[in-house]
Amino acid sequence: MTTATRALAVTQANRPFEATTIERRHLRDDDVLIDIKFAGICHSDIHTVRQEWGDIEFPIVPGHEIAGVVSAVGDAVTKYKIGDRVGVGCMVDSCGECENCKNDHEQFCTKPAVFTYNSKNYDGEQAQGGYAQQIVVTERFACRIPDELELDVAAPLLCAGITTYSPLKRWGARPGTKVGIVGVGGLGHIGVKIAAAMGAQVYGISRSMAKADDSEALGATGHLATSDDATFRDHRRSFDIILNTVSADLPMGDYMRLLKPYGVMVNVGLPNGDYQLSPRSFSGNTAIAGSMIGGIAETQEMLDFCAEHGIGATIETINADQVNEAYDRVVDGDVRYRFVIDTATIGE
Repeated sequence: MTTATRALAVTQANRPFEATTIERRHLRDDDVLIDIKFAGICHSDIHTVRQEWGDIEFPIVPGHEIAGVVSAVGDAVTKYKIGDRVGVGCMVDSCGECENCKNDHEQFCTKPAVFTYNSKNYDGEQAQGGYAQQIVVTERFACRIPDELELDVAAPLLCAGITTYSPLKRWGARPGTKVGIVGVGGLGHIGVKIAAAMGAQVYGISRSMAKADDSEALGATGHLATSDDATFRDHRRSFDIILNTVSADLPMGDYMRLLKPYGVMVNVGLPNGDYQLSPRSFSGNTAIAGSMIGGIAETQEMLDFCAEHGIGATIETINADQVNEAYDRVVDGDVRYRFVIDTATIGE
């Protein structure tokens, strides 16, 4: 037995979204049924649907920034009750038994993890994401959204929030550190907010000064333009952490020279090509690292941190019939800073 729900799907390659009906599995003992209220649009949704990261299986319902309310629970569920406010991020299941799962790093499950869409559930069915009105997940993969956060601004935190929080925490953003956030966009604007709340001195870094006022409004000390040669001269060896959130082919050697000795450049953006980097870039005992979302425990920690510090995404809420246009606007950089779909409008 399954549950039918309205959803937005792309049914064929290079086709627009259309309203449809999909089936969610009947509740297992450890499952929760979530009435989705809002779903954020992540740039990775666009890369996936447009097959920029490889061929995919259609039809596809994307979306891994999900905020809603529990409407039913399985017989063995203990973590949630009907009416609880919850979110679902980039994963919906893992084995729970491998070393990575036991260490709260479910994203690296060796089985492997089941991602929210463009992935296979363990029963072999295609996982479908959050551009829908309901979703069923095991209770382990739902996170509690604190009452201090509105559901619409919380939705993007389930991906963009943990993607920036995890590396900033790991590499020690705190009072006395200087942090640069490359790209003040859908990811970067949340990174600025989180790094500032951690007590770091934060600078937004982008090609021009167009977002200088925005950076400071988000909590940054200042804003740097990489089109100005003085930026790389005046701020040489001054940053402890640089978080690169953009999916572009950057001159990484120039950015590495901004790091203090023992500083780190962390990449969370995913350009289609490869970076060019000389071994000389590491002469200051600097490091370059990557980061991939976070486990469920850390995602809950991030939500609690954001609630404590009043951090939500800066959003533009749209109806379901605006998603195709929104995708083009994201690619053009025409959003400040995250689109969120009001899922009640699907099928209207």
